[in-house]
Amino acid sequence: MDILDARELRCPLPLLQLKLWLKTATPGQQLRLCITDAGSRQDIPVYLSRMGHSVLIQNDDPHALTLLITKVVKG
Repeated sequence: MDILDARELRCPLPLLQLKLWLKTATPGQQLRLCITDAGSRQDIPVYLSRMGHSVLIQNDDPHALTLLITKVVKG
């Protein structure tokens, strides 16, 4: 599993790094993403759901949001 710690990054950098990971990841590959930026906390789960990728919230507290993302096969 890959890990992307984007807690120090502000919008839109976490989303841009996530998109780069999605470009190179293979279907079924997983990423643990940690974010703190308010905009990213809202935008990233919506983006991933819209793109059809699996998103599980592992931790959601005022300090950080941790997501487990699984890249899906595009049909």
